[in-house]
Amino acid sequence: MKRLVIARDFSLPLDTVTQSIAILAKRRAGKSYTARRIVEQLAKAQLQTVIVDPKGDWWGIRSSADGKSPGLPVTILGGAHGDLPLEVGAGELVAKLVVFECVSVLLDLSNFRKKEVAHFMSDFLESLYRLKAMEQYRSPVMLVVDEADAIAPQKPYSGEERMLGAIEDIVRRGGQRGIGSLCITQRSAVLNKNVLTQTQVLVTMRTIAPQDLAAMKAWIDAHGTEDESRVMMTSLPSLKTGHAWFWSPGWPDENGIFKLVEVLPIATFDSGATPKPGQRRIEPKHLAEVDLEALRRQMAETIEKAKADDPRELRRQIAELQKQLATQAKSERPEVTVRTREFAEKLKTSSFQQGAAAERRQIAHTMKPLLRECDKRLSKLLPISVKIVAADGGYEAELGREVASAISAAIEMLDKTAPLPAMEFQPLGEPKAAAATVGGSVREAAISQPPRQPRQAPPNGAVTGEIKLDKLRRAILTALAQHPKGLRRAQILLHANYRPSGDVSTAFADLTRNDLIVSSGTANSSFYITRPGLEALGPFDPLPVGSDLLRQLLSGTKLAKVERAILEEVARAYPDALPRAEILSRANYKPSGDVSTAFSRLRRYDYIVHTPSGFKLAEELV
Repeated sequence: MKRLVIARDFSLPLDTVTQSIAILAKRRAGKSYTARRIVEQLAKAQLQTVIVDPKGDWWGIRSSADGKSPGLPVTILGGAHGDLPLEVGAGELVAKLVVFECVSVLLDLSNFRKKEVAHFMSDFLESLYRLKAMEQYRSPVMLVVDEADAIAPQKPYSGEERMLGAIEDIVRRGGQRGIGSLCITQRSAVLNKNVLTQTQVLVTMRTIAPQDLAAMKAWIDAHGTEDESRVMMTSLPSLKTGHAWFWSPGWPDENGIFKLVEVLPIATFDSGATPKPGQRRIEPKHLAEVDLEALRRQMAETIEKAKADDPRELRRQIAELQKQLATQAKSERPEVTVRTREFAEKLKTSSFQQGAAAERRQIAHTMKPLLRECDKRLSKLLPISVKIVAADGGYEAELGREVASAISAAIEMLDKTAPLPAMEFQPLGEPKAAAATVGGSVREAAISQPPRQPRQAPPNGAVTGEIKLDKLRRAILTALAQHPKGLRRAQILLHANYRPSGDVSTAFADLTRNDLIVSSGTANSSFYITRPGLEALGPFDPLPVGSDLLRQLLSGTKLAKVERAILEEVARAYPDALPRAEILSRANYKPSGDVSTAFSRLRRYDYIVHTPSGFKLAEELV
């Protein structure tokens, strides 16, 4: 019968894979070395392992001890040596990959901040424990947690409570679901006592700190005897490196284990070892191969399988079908009159802002006495969308609640007057051509095509009232005229092709003071163009939008080289989001201060947005 060989005269049974084990020792006493030996023996017995590595020390497991031949075929996710990047929000997905596909993985969390570790591990551990409850997925797996005090702290910070509860469930009851645990720490005093006391097997190595020795006593009080405690505790401060006590009352049989052993050498590269003075660090030349293409396929299948079993996904699909049915029913509804259909066709062939401007002029012309007074007050309120709809020869008005009572008299006057003359829409510019998608996406077309030639800007110096409408101020008004529902300041500058500056702030102040634009006044304010603003702007050449706007950004000089490279890769990936590491890999950049600054600027200017899956192109550029 196969066994896990730990020392020359000591081995463990294969069902160790589903036991809970704790390895406690001071720094450089051999605790990770002992854990590595156990993992190697599990792999030799073809048993699945999942290694959680908060420091990035375990990657050498893929190479032999001398670095000259392959080690274990364990897929590394995350960290500097990862085969694939690891995202903070991917905890549940990775758990499903581990459970559904039975792959051995190393989760390198060394690039995560503390809160990110708590986020990822909470999702991962909870999902692992939940999925293993299903009978078809109860194959044995050993969860190895290095620096376990970071995952199961004695005093958890805010946001770490879920993570602590999840690891406690696995240590206490995971064996019933096929999950074993191996917790490793050099600070037993700060490892959560509920986790420590629930372990079945205690492995202790050289320990000196009184508080850490006292913490071990919590386990001894729950499991051991005074005689055994005295023998082990007195020897711990002077134990040689690589010597370990294995103690387990009542397992694997009624006689249990209480034995001091010298752990055999490991067969894989000790990437966590500290070189001695004058010693040159050896870097492994050969790593065990892993089938990344197969892993990517497995991940894709896992995602689809997860979606199929996810009630939230089913609800989303149902909602989408309901939306499609509602849209179809609406499209099949007959029009009231031929006049209404003609009106709708005109709206389809003209831009919204052109139609809105024409409607306002018609209303003002017909209702001069009352609407002149309303005009003075509308510019002080949130912009109100006024829409005249033809129906059976009469007219209805859809208005904001703020001025409903003030306009009611105007509607009565409108009913008594002759019908408004037919509205004629005069195009202010040619409609935007459809983006070509042959041989690539809209984003790729925007990146690869030459930039559109800019139109001739109006001459600077045009004056309206007390404000001079120069190029900057016209650009702001034009952006808002094209977006009657309002834009935030960063979005306005995106469309107008400007960056924040003192001149920009002055322009916004001038336009607001002269009632040409108004702000919603909220924390993340949106700006709207007023009726006086539209009249002051007059006919205008539309600014680029969508893919044209993206092409302008990529071909202009507003972006630094690294910003342009990042934006190009994010645009090519749309509608998918990309993790930061994947973007840098495709753009051929390494992490640096300049790269972090570039990401921050692109987000601040609303060029890209951050999602749980990574970075995604802003909708304004699609």
